[in-house]
Amino acid sequence: MASTSNRHVEGTSGRIKTASSNIFNDNQALVGEIRKVSTMIKGVAVDLEKENRSQMVKELEDAVIDLLKTSNDCAHFSFAVQTVGNSYQPGEGLTDFKKLFDEEETKTKAANPLNLQNNSSLRQFREAIWNVHHAGQPMPGDEQEDIVMTSTQTSILNITCPVSGKPITELQDPVRSMDCRHIYEMKVVLHYIKKERPPCKCPVAGCPKILQAERVVCDPLLLLDIDEYRSTNIQTARPTIVEDFTELEEDE
Repeated sequence: MASTSNRHVEGTSGRIKTASSNIFNDNQALVGEIRKVSTMIKGVAVDLEKENRSQMVKELEDAVIDLLKTSNDCAHFSFAVQTVGNSYQPGEGLTDFKKLFDEEETKTKAANPLNLQNNSSLRQFREAIWNVHHAGQPMPGDEQEDIVMTSTQTSILNITCPVSGKPITELQDPVRSMDCRHIYEMKVVLHYIKKERPPCKCPVAGCPKILQAERVVCDPLLLLDIDEYRSTNIQTARPTIVEDFTELEEDE
């Protein structure tokens, strides 16, 4: 009887985990589409700014802000569903899944609030519009504040895996800690957690958080954040190549 009961519990947990994974993947795809639309709107707004149609540009900026809020809500819901799915264990009574989702969503929103002031996507939109007529000039407010697009503003807290040292743009299976938000290579960090004596502390200097295998996941925005970081830094990452044709000329 005990064996049958265990199989039933495992089967139920497995189905819940599979269902949450499907919802997570669907929502991640939706968040990706929202970002694509935001990029498209930015291009349209730049064209309108060239024609000095400022009112329409402002309306498009408001639309981008609404999309960012929707994307943020979608990501938090997806993250909550994934967390509940990964940790769910059937009890004796009926499970109030709505309550579990709401509680987890409230926690993740509190830990990662949407800050439009420092949002990289919104800033990129405004910079693109500003540069139409004021290229090379600081945006209003930048004179008083030394504004630099840091990893914190782009949701990227570390640019290399703290365990392997590999750049996050080269990780095959990146994951992010739900607690400290540092990014790791999945296989490497799980091995690190397994071999370290519990509690396993985050290896990033000064980080007080504890790493737990079930709380190191590929959250809804991780792959998108890494892609955004890659595209933002691609120009600064390009090496300056100067070719020497002296020998070729001599051979000729």
